[in-house]
Amino acid sequence: MEGGLAMAPSNTQTYREARDLLQGLALDYGQAVAQFRWPDFGERFNWAVDWFDAIARGVERTALWIVEEDGSQARYSFDEMARRSDQVAAHLAAHGVRRGDRLLLMLNNQVELWDSMLAVMKLGAVIVPTTTALGAGEVADRIDRGAVRHVIANAADTAKFEGSYTRFVVGDAGPGWISLKDAYEKDVPPAEHPGTAPSDPQLLYFTSGTTSKPKLVEHNQVSYPVGHLATSFWVAAKPGDVHLNISSPGWAKHAWSCFFAPWIAEATIFVYNYSRFDAAALLDRIRTAGVNTFCAPPTVWRMLIKADLAGGPGRLRQLLSAGEPLNPEVMDQVRAAWGLTVRDGYGQTELPLAVGNVPGMAVKPGSMGLPLPGVPIVLVDPLTGQPAEEGEICVDLARRPISLMTGYQGDPELNAEAMADGYYHTGDIARRDQDGYIFYVGRTDDVFKASDYKISPFELESVLVEHPAVAEAAVVPAPDELRLAVPKAYIALAPGHQPNRETALQILRHARQKLAPYQRIRRIEFYELPKTISGKIRRVELRHREEDAVTERPPTEYRAEDFPELTADPANNQNE
Repeated sequence: MEGGLAMAPSNTQTYREARDLLQGLALDYGQAVAQFRWPDFGERFNWAVDWFDAIARGVERTALWIVEEDGSQARYSFDEMARRSDQVAAHLAAHGVRRGDRLLLMLNNQVELWDSMLAVMKLGAVIVPTTTALGAGEVADRIDRGAVRHVIANAADTAKFEGSYTRFVVGDAGPGWISLKDAYEKDVPPAEHPGTAPSDPQLLYFTSGTTSKPKLVEHNQVSYPVGHLATSFWVAAKPGDVHLNISSPGWAKHAWSCFFAPWIAEATIFVYNYSRFDAAALLDRIRTAGVNTFCAPPTVWRMLIKADLAGGPGRLRQLLSAGEPLNPEVMDQVRAAWGLTVRDGYGQTELPLAVGNVPGMAVKPGSMGLPLPGVPIVLVDPLTGQPAEEGEICVDLARRPISLMTGYQGDPELNAEAMADGYYHTGDIARRDQDGYIFYVGRTDDVFKASDYKISPFELESVLVEHPAVAEAAVVPAPDELRLAVPKAYIALAPGHQPNRETALQILRHARQKLAPYQRIRRIEFYELPKTISGKIRRVELRHREEDAVTERPPTEYRAEDFPELTADPANNQNE
């Protein structure tokens, strides 16, 4: 007590209370929703100082564990990460990086990435995370649109950068580049709080661009650092756990589960670097390292179930999937092999995890789960603008969650459209069942009508990937004289299967047995699926391909009418 008044809780204490409440209610979704409130930090907050440094200094437990393909590895304690980031922050500041400056960060899964993330936060500067897969033109676009003043990159990528901005390099410093290595030779005091307000910008993310030019998303000092309390609740890691997330640096999901969520939980971030994905090698690393919580996109899960799961889950306790909807078939096979359930979750670059299957609640196959604590999700009918049982996934801005982005930078029209009528519009369509569980239907641009029936590509694709010949599938409308449009599936085949008539017949027969007559896939084409550099399928390219199609059929396209044996059984030919 001082002057008869109780001292106000520190930001660290306030943050810990919110974190501990969610960790304590990890198996009680109802109570978590009822009790959780987003914390209020008053006039200033900085996650790297107020949270990470507070939990890290003097702690020798492993914070970051990086294993390379050749088996070499490095571990860094929480205390080391606090000190290393202090050194990098001092080095950046000595060369002109200031609060509010925008710094483009282009690094791989290497310790300098985590050092730099923390360091830039400690300075109150703004991070513009960027994948190393970009070419020089895309880099220039991001620097221009992001108003970037500084960059950090590996020596292998320096040729991609041209312009009058400060350049820091990991590796040999050529002309015009400042070595980041020099930072680690400095003896510096702990970084001071930069005085950042909760509303100050912290992150600028470019989206993956599945349907349009990548959008520039701004997050402030609390929307990701505090918003990911909900993500951490979903991940359900505990202090001392080992957490692995399969994601490439530069994308929002990497910040979700390779940075914020595990360190919010005081868990170890485990990274396995490889040049080419090998399911068996990944499973071996998971078991050897004793990974407890594991998150991967559906593409990785689909490859894992085609590998040998007989070796068991090791120390895995929580299995997670995000990035795209998870097919029920994947969940079934993992549960059969390991006795564990893969829990799906939904969010965006613009919005940390908003809907999820959390521990302790029943999981319904095909459902993304229930709204996370503190996130007011509403399904809105696109035609009426009113709440409905099926509609666009929206966030009620009257109860705006702390986790929602500040907005789209440099595009006021897009921002106004996204925030119209009192809702943030995700652009995703879903339906809700009688228990409140939410099921993904598709992007607003992806859902289409065939013979006046609404078709959800995801439902059809989920059936297709059950077939052993199908590695991945994307369903789009194909023009048809009779029905105006029919479902067409673009198929990426699993190893060992040939793109021929027999394979096409097997897949069409499988789909016909599993789908309602109005959902029947009438055409398939064996094709290399176009993807964004973050790995998401660009259905928009496939739709345009169909719209622009000439009368000549592609040589690897097969149609239902090509197979009389499909329609030989009258009972299997109803409602054609």
